[in-house]
Amino acid sequence: MECPHLGASVCLAPDSGGVPQGSPSSWCCSVCRSNKSPWICLTCSSVHCGSYRCDDFVVNDTKLGLVQKVREHLQNLENSAFTADRHRKRKLLENSSLNSKLLKINGSTAALCATGLRNLGNTCFMNAILQSLSNIQQFCCYFKELPAVELRNGKTAGRRTYHTRSQGDNSVSLVEEFRKTLCALWQGSQTAFSPESLFYVVWKIMPNFRGYQQQDAHEFMRYLLDHLHLELQGDFNGVSRSVILQENSGLSTGSRCCINGASTVVTAIFGGILQNEVNCLICGTESRKFDPFLDLSLDIPSQFRNKRSKNQENGPMCTLRDCLRSFTDLEELDETELYMCHKCKKKQKSTKKFWIQKLPKVLCLHLKRFHWTAFLRHKVDTYVEFPLRGLDMKCYLLEPENSGPESCLYDLAAVVVHHGSGVGSGHYTAYATHEGRWFHFNDSTVTLTDEETVVKAKAYILFYVDRQAKSGSDKL
Repeated sequence: MECPHLGASVCLAPDSGGVPQGSPSSWCCSVCRSNKSPWICLTCSSVHCGSYRCDDFVVNDTKLGLVQKVREHLQNLENSAFTADRHRKRKLLENSSLNSKLLKINGSTAALCATGLRNLGNTCFMNAILQSLSNIQQFCCYFKELPAVELRNGKTAGRRTYHTRSQGDNSVSLVEEFRKTLCALWQGSQTAFSPESLFYVVWKIMPNFRGYQQQDAHEFMRYLLDHLHLELQGDFNGVSRSVILQENSGLSTGSRCCINGASTVVTAIFGGILQNEVNCLICGTESRKFDPFLDLSLDIPSQFRNKRSKNQENGPMCTLRDCLRSFTDLEELDETELYMCHKCKKKQKSTKKFWIQKLPKVLCLHLKRFHWTAFLRHKVDTYVEFPLRGLDMKCYLLEPENSGPESCLYDLAAVVVHHGSGVGSGHYTAYATHEGRWFHFNDSTVTLTDEETVVKAKAYILFYVDRQAKSGSDKL
């Protein structure tokens, strides 16, 4: 099959290299009207699709390379149009964002200084965690007050430098890029910040998060905090991190919890201690072990898993207290988790119970919404009711009588929400409170919201701040 004019041709299909996506819809086959893989004859300008529904076929190029020249010309035209359109949209976005940053609050106009984070390709899991951490004031302020670091290859010429233990590479610093990102938020100078430098470091030191597939926000948070903790344990320009920690955060040595080495701001803010108590059911031998933690992962009790919304009427509503009670209640270990009793000298049936020996400054609660079945990982979409303020943790303490009346009360600072049905898909957003107002962070979009909207969210990760620590940080 050939064109009647036997002329050279160029393919107009978006994926052919001729013209990129966005080509005019009028470029379609003159015979069957299909716009799939259209070809244009360079002699008579006839357009055909080259399928066996038509009787025309065209050759690729001429000896003079006319096809390639046409392709380059069309590419330049398309790029020019795309660039002009992008500038026009950016101008409109800047104007609209400027107007949207002026909000009516109590009759007066106030500026919205919140900054969004651009999605770099399924990076909403990272954005939601970063926005949440940026609104934990004592944690965020510590990093923002660190001096800037200028990284160089080879000699540093006396410049301050962070030492990273990740893969023996000191050309990147997670602490520095994390600091820069936090500094870029809440300045009000731009509507959205692109965290590509931080994401590059994440790729470099956390291989699990390379690529652009959807990731689990809780898993990312744990990797992020662990690597920040490891990097902060290095010396800073010859000065111990523990000295900087005391100077910048105002936290006493006794308030910190050591995890994997020396204490850092990560363990000082998020670190708590669990007591794991196991009892042998045969001889009654009791075993106690103390485990440090940065967050608590809570099961959603099975009896509540059909309750999918706050207003649904079938059955009782699951509360955060139900999840905490399920975590700390006495349970009998099944046959796959038999306890090795040192007195009986063999594995025996036993019971297990958790107590909280030390509460952290920021209590991070992870609701286990993703579970493996035989072959699939499914999501528990149950609505869990949680308090915005006054979460009382005293009844879960090992020695509640030694705590003050206000020392166990927590107020909500941020919530991470997963929208969708599976861990490998869906979308993450976050709610956080800043200077008494609640905001919804959806990648580059930040909107002012209210408490009624927040409490209806199906929480995945909750960040609660100790009321005493919060009032103390407000005075700093």
